[in-house]
Amino acid sequence: MTGKILVSACLMGHAVRYDGRSKPLIHPVIDRWREQGRLVTICPEMSAGMVVPRPPAEIADGAAGEDVLAGNARVMEISGGDVTDQFRQAAENALALARETECRYALLIDGSPSCGSGFICDGSFSGARRNGNGVTAALLKQAGIEVYSDREIDRLIATVTAAG
Repeated sequence: MTGKILVSACLMGHAVRYDGRSKPLIHPVIDRWREQGRLVTICPEMSAGMVVPRPPAEIADGAAGEDVLAGNARVMEISGGDVTDQFRQAAENALALARETECRYALLIDGSPSCGSGFICDGSFSGARRNGNGVTAALLKQAGIEVYSDREIDRLIATVTAAG
């Protein structure tokens, strides 16, 4: 089937976020795509061995996922732990799964240092946001996978529908 979609596990109701919660995306098209076998679910961080719950993490110093991939930025936990390697592995795992299952699209939770595609936190742990990509979103985009945030579900629906 063409048009498979890699989806953040938290959007599918799995309690995998750093705080042990989910952020289910309720939409009739999600149910239809699930029934059609179009959805491929992953929590990139959990795929890299990170536990739930875990300390909040942000890309340091106002950088973005592209900077982490280029080796010019770090992903840091609020407790001071450096989790850059885990986030890079998480992104690689998500890309490998997307390729293996022939996903052309990704629907990822916004705001995450891994999955954010419209905005991410600025690295200050103050709740401040900035435009940018998380590490996984950046790698998927670099690989040619179309990435949509949970706030862009209608745009994704239109793209998938037009593609058949």
